[in-house]
Amino acid sequence: MLFNKLYINIIVSGINIFILSRYVYLLYHKKISPSLAMWTFFSLAVGISLFTYFAEGDHSISDNMLNFTDLIMVVSVTIAIVIWGDHSTRFNRFDIGCLAAVIGIIAFWGISNNHVIANYSVQSIMVISYFPVLGRMTYQKKNTEAFSVWIMMLVAAGISLFASKGWLASVYAIRAVLCTGALLLLMLRIEIINRNKVESAD
Repeated sequence: MLFNKLYINIIVSGINIFILSRYVYLLYHKKISPSLAMWTFFSLAVGISLFTYFAEGDHSISDNMLNFTDLIMVVSVTIAIVIWGDHSTRFNRFDIGCLAAVIGIIAFWGISNNHVIANYSVQSIMVISYFPVLGRMTYQKKNTEAFSVWIMMLVAAGISLFASKGWLASVYAIRAVLCTGALLLLMLRIEIINRNKVESAD
């Protein structure tokens, strides 16, 4: 059992290293234009999620490897967007509205002594984090993300379920599967619509 857990955690860590490397490469070469708001919210939420997970019980990093490696990845991607992102990646009015909701949840966490409730609240921040990129792609009718990155994020979340210890770690992974799956479906829909438009024009 310990060997299986170690093996799964190595796979999850390797996938996140690939995701980070691939995302930074695509960003540097201007092949994607990700939302700074999304990754900023990710960084806040993932950090708080990991903190409240450890505060809730006697856990180790290996019990929630997805959350731990996610923190390294999202903070690194956020910094990369600040350095290499174009003007379209910056905060807009909708993003600021999402930020207000995030700040409200963080304020609740700050005054609450219940780490379990706070952790669930953080998961809601993670869901809100997807709103900026979903809104941008829907408005622009353009896929601004890379399928390779988000497919691997979906795979990492799915695999990590087999090594997660505790309900909170499972909730983190399940939420990741649902959110990344929804984003991938939107990306696919936009790609199909745009392809059909090109074929119709020809």
